[in-house]
Amino acid sequence: MKVLFLGSSDFSIGVLEELLKSKHKVIAVICQPDRPSGRGHKLVAPEIKAYAANLGIPVLQYEKVNKNLDEMFALDFDIFVTASFGQIISRTFLSKKIGLNVHPSKLPKYRGATPLQYALMNGDKETSVSIQKMEYEVDSGDIILCEDTKIEDEDTFSTLSKKTAKIGGELLVKALDLIESGEVKYYPQDNSKATYTKMIQKEDGLLDFNNDAESIVNKVRAIGENPGCYFYVGGDRIKVGKLSICRELELKIGEIKIINKQFLIGTNNGCINVLRCQNSNGKMLDAKDFLNGYKFKEYKVNTCC
Repeated sequence: MKVLFLGSSDFSIGVLEELLKSKHKVIAVICQPDRPSGRGHKLVAPEIKAYAANLGIPVLQYEKVNKNLDEMFALDFDIFVTASFGQIISRTFLSKKIGLNVHPSKLPKYRGATPLQYALMNGDKETSVSIQKMEYEVDSGDIILCEDTKIEDEDTFSTLSKKTAKIGGELLVKALDLIESGEVKYYPQDNSKATYTKMIQKEDGLLDFNNDAESIVNKVRAIGENPGCYFYVGGDRIKVGKLSICRELELKIGEIKIINKQFLIGTNNGCINVLRCQNSNGKMLDAKDFLNGYKFKEYKVNTCC
């Protein structure tokens, strides 16, 4: 089958990699426009743009894909696929061609844009990847295939994204094979069991040490890489790269102790060990290296800057 592929993230690249191993032909990739990034606001392209272009696959970028349907449907394709694309597909778009979506959750659980982050934040021990027929309502379409996978204790968003992208790509190829052969079956979702995720903002990364140690660690696993997690000490914003739970010591909530080069902070049920962190203008460092250069103004986490 001739496939039009819509995706913008690293997850999209993982799915596309598996699709390109199959007999199906990707005729073009649609992704988000280049966006300003960093202090200099230099335009940065989605990584899938260079990945596809290096393979000779045509790449089109649209701010609003639904306003460019004439150009898109001038392309010769049988089916379109979305995988972490980041835009809503209109009813008009959906009425013209069948579409499949690769979604990393066991639908109808965790519909929406951030299913892997929610699975990690909630401490789930497994997740799934679903291949669904696209409908206008978010992630509500019939399921074609679904496969479970374990979430390891050391998994972060990036490792779980890579793992589920590979599974998703393999399932997508099977779904395309079933559609092409006429053997596909569709399984409706139970909408009464649906749960929804929301977009995660920078301010969501603030760590609250009134919470339990496990939920704080899980939050960093989920969003510590992007948009990032942080707390304040003496007005300094400390970004966190990795945490672990320390069961051997009890500290007051938000209290900081430095013991044998360990950066420990109290929560409401024990304490956490900061393993990697950085100051506002510094680099991400192992905690022992961070502590060698950082001068504490106080040994307590502030509630704000």
